[in-house]
Amino acid sequence: MYELLQQLTRLHGPCGHEQPAARWILEYVQNLADDVKVDSLGNIIAEKHGTSPGPSTIITAHMDEIGFIIKKIEENGLLRFEKLGGHDDRILLAQKVQIRTKTGLLTGVIGTMSAHFVKFDDPKKVRNHQHLYIDVGASSKKEAEDLGIKMGDPVTWKSDMEPLGNETTGKIVGKGFDDRAGCAVLLHTLEELQTSSFAGTVIAIFTVQEEVGLRGAKVAAEQVEADAAIALDTTAVSDTPEETMDNSLILGEGTGIKILDFSLISHPAVRESLIELAEKNKIIYQGEIFPGIGTDGGAMALANKGIPTGVLSIPSRYAHSPVEVIDVQDLYATKDLLLAFLLAAEQDTDFSFI
Repeated sequence: MYELLQQLTRLHGPCGHEQPAARWILEYVQNLADDVKVDSLGNIIAEKHGTSPGPSTIITAHMDEIGFIIKKIEENGLLRFEKLGGHDDRILLAQKVQIRTKTGLLTGVIGTMSAHFVKFDDPKKVRNHQHLYIDVGASSKKEAEDLGIKMGDPVTWKSDMEPLGNETTGKIVGKGFDDRAGCAVLLHTLEELQTSSFAGTVIAIFTVQEEVGLRGAKVAAEQVEADAAIALDTTAVSDTPEETMDNSLILGEGTGIKILDFSLISHPAVRESLIELAEKNKIIYQGEIFPGIGTDGGAMALANKGIPTGVLSIPSRYAHSPVEVIDVQDLYATKDLLLAFLLAAEQDTDFSFI
């Protein structure tokens, strides 16, 4: 799955501009599903039918990553930008970014003053992103335009995926794990289903615009009827020394089985089924209660007449940065538990609340 995730993270696809990621996933999933379509918003909906009757289960992961969009080209060639998704302004300075123009990808740098000037500034000041700029080496507006840059061009971090430390740590660092890691788990699970007998139908949904309000999931969920749903996403761990951290979710200690976040209180029948399967199959897991995050599961739960929904979370350090860190062991634990959940489905599987 390492190579699959590496390819997915190379794809340029911030919120509302997921086309490169969507095209790649669409081609990849064609031979893994019985029916595949792309809706008008850009969500990919792929259905895989089982070998016997059973429940219809949605599995969703979002294709978009956080990024930026070019707002204005200044006369001196520097680029003003707006955010796509949630960013921490404190980490924007001096980061490499990649701008997608109609003629190709361009490397840029979010500018900052040289360290020598800090003594003339307020060193505690955090400048709002609207006061920052991207430098692409252009010395004028015309020169920037000649590079193919236009207002509205999407921007992502420029950061390659690689082992953290070395291969022996089991940890990897890169951009876009939120949520290309979930996409990798879903694609890998569909591959394993090719040689497995299972009941019912798996509805794999790769959504757009999750990072700006679960917009793709809200649209996609209304197009299908389902008995249950599982959202796959990353989640922020709390295992580093900052005073706000409480070690309630730890990197390398297994997939997170969601209990609660700000978008969802996980359906008890789905959550309890995941816990029972994890313990039965000796899959490492940890419970997750984190009100500081939301996932496509929140949209799925409220769709149609309501869908019993749970979430499997891939623990991540430094989320929404160019150096997100995940543990490969957690990635496989998420895939193993998802596959166990799908293979456990039977014709009379029931997700009743009471």
